[in-house]
Amino acid sequence: MVERSPAKDSMTTSTITSTELNFLVFRYLQESGLTHAAFALGYEAGINKSPIDGNEVPPGALITIVQKGLQYIELEANLDSIDEDSEDDFSFLQPLDLITKDVDELQQMIKARKQAKNQKEIDRTKDNALAQEQEQQFEGERVREKQEKVGDQERDKDKMDVDNEQEPEKERDEKEKEKEKEKQHSESKDKVKHEEHEVSKGPELMDITPSSQSVAVEISRSEVTILEGHNSEVFACAWSPAGSLLASGSGDSTARIWKVPDGPCSKDVQVLPPNVHVLKHFKGRTNEKSKDVTTLDWNGDGTLLATGSYDGQARIWSPDGELRNTLVKHKGPIFSLKWNKKGDFLLSGSVDKTAIVWDTKTWECKQQFEYHSAPTLDVDWRNNNTFATCSTDTMIYVCKIGETYPFKAFSGHKAEVNAIKWDPTGSLLASCSDDGTAKIWSLKQDKCLHDFKDHSKEIYTIRWKPTGVGTSTSNQQLIIASASFDSTIKLWDAEYGRLLCSMNGHKGPVYSVAFSPNGEYLASGSLDQSLHIWSVKEGRIMKTYRGRGGIFEVCWNREGEKIAACFANSIICVMDFRM
Repeated sequence: MVERSPAKDSMTTSTITSTELNFLVFRYLQESGLTHAAFALGYEAGINKSPIDGNEVPPGALITIVQKGLQYIELEANLDSIDEDSEDDFSFLQPLDLITKDVDELQQMIKARKQAKNQKEIDRTKDNALAQEQEQQFEGERVREKQEKVGDQERDKDKMDVDNEQEPEKERDEKEKEKEKEKQHSESKDKVKHEEHEVSKGPELMDITPSSQSVAVEISRSEVTILEGHNSEVFACAWSPAGSLLASGSGDSTARIWKVPDGPCSKDVQVLPPNVHVLKHFKGRTNEKSKDVTTLDWNGDGTLLATGSYDGQARIWSPDGELRNTLVKHKGPIFSLKWNKKGDFLLSGSVDKTAIVWDTKTWECKQQFEYHSAPTLDVDWRNNNTFATCSTDTMIYVCKIGETYPFKAFSGHKAEVNAIKWDPTGSLLASCSDDGTAKIWSLKQDKCLHDFKDHSKEIYTIRWKPTGVGTSTSNQQLIIASASFDSTIKLWDAEYGRLLCSMNGHKGPVYSVAFSPNGEYLASGSLDQSLHIWSVKEGRIMKTYRGRGGIFEVCWNREGEKIAACFANSIICVMDFRM
């Protein structure tokens, strides 16, 4: 039970139950975009069993209650104040004082700090008077000195003009030639130094020339197709690799499959049944928090969609919304689902600390991997038989189907590891963490190759630029993008371990980044409600769109012509991209 400070006898005592407080904190974490923390709290506190109707709790409820509580204690502290201007006394109290001190102590603090402030005002008035008097005494001297200095400069100038007129023309020509030679010599030395500096830097890794003069093109709402139907935050979205189908997963206990028209996007384009399929993860009430859809992934040919839910179950759906199978073995929410390239195995990672490989022929558990000591946050396939997992326990494990133990264990992060991604060749593994670093691990050398520390806050996600066999950028350098709560995206050279570019355009935590299929552009989504499309080569924003809610994920379609973004205000936006 959490109670407020004792008040006057004439005032009633307000209380809030631990269940209500847990729900308020849960909602605050969700609204702040801290989904992992929200899921963990909800799971441990049994939020899904709470009798509280979330629809009746307004946004920002926890902050509102805390602010009003602080204001109430401020009012209490000033009720017995003997000063008439008690409203001014509020400035003498800090939030930490209000939380840790009782009313009598606060009143004494106000009185002492007010007296100290008044004394400072008296001292400051005396000092100002003395300074003004001294200033007046020396003002005349400064004026006279300035006048004398100006007079001297004028006399020197007149003398120089006379000397120049008397100097022979031949001598003046010789002096001008000497000055020109000295100037040329100086320029030559500067040029040599500049060239030496350029050589010492090493070869240019990437031609990035951010330009503050370039203005991004604003994408208007009339150019965007809005997909409406969810009634809670949309956490995930993914285009089918086979066509124009877009899948979305939401906190309303449903996933949806939208058939997006091939033509230009517009506010007039609507996707209505039968072009949208609702994939229900509940039976009965539609606000069951235990059924939140947390992750989803299409198989390689787009014939099956896998969804992971807060109830610990993975579900398999057909493109027309038919439930094919329900996979039950995890004992906690599923945070990550990935098909292998061949499509014969599905990998899931859960809060129950385990990862499971499912056989897609029998839909049975092929193998459960129980190595982590805390929730598994992300999983990623290296090839059809080996994969990596990461956890809040700061560890990364590389596992192989059929093996009892991991054959690689990477340690080095100081906080939970949020995401892992193999490079297109499967030889390097990138990771990012709440410790503010991104790291690149070498499977061959069995060590951390590069440790990127330029972010100032948590890094939520990372993505590799498409490269290698079968891509249009097969001969280009290996680049990775990291997105952070410090509002920036950074591009890194994975071979030399160098920062290539810091993309500073967002004003809030960046939750998602995605490279275009050709690797030339990068889309980013942030809690500042904006989606930016960046030129990777130039490091600047080419196009931008501002929605009406924080963005949890962005993704490109297979052709790289459309971008989808899912928002906290229950909608998905689809827009065209053509340069």
